[in-house]
Amino acid sequence: MLRTVTSNIARTTAVRSVTSISRPMMMSQRFYSAGHEDESFESFTERYVKFFDNVEDLFELQRGLNNAFAYDLVPATSVIESALRASRRVNDFATGVRVFEGLKDKVENEQQYKEYLNELEPVRKELGLLTREELAI
Repeated sequence: MLRTVTSNIARTTAVRSVTSISRPMMMSQRFYSAGHEDESFESFTERYVKFFDNVEDLFELQRGLNNAFAYDLVPATSVIESALRASRRVNDFATGVRVFEGLKDKVENEQQYKEYLNELEPVRKELGLLTREELAI
């Protein structure tokens, strides 16, 4: 009799412990996109022009360029112009050349790249910047 009572208690305890382990725990859910609104192209352009106008060192400039080119869009010419002026302000010719390399990778075709180069020609001449093609690298 004692043996059956003991085995019944052992079985109930085992069942209770298994059921408590197998129950899914309630976890909090994360909504990563909560609180973020879609940014328009105009506000993106304004934000990055303002950012590059206030750049004070090379690290900040390169970080801003990485962030700007990480988006799924081609930055406006005003953003590129502001980045080129910032590269000249921090006295880094190589970053100015790399801006054009990033732009070439970002556009869909060679014609769009040439249009950007034509529009930025006065700024390039003013700042003395060359493209990688002009440097024959």
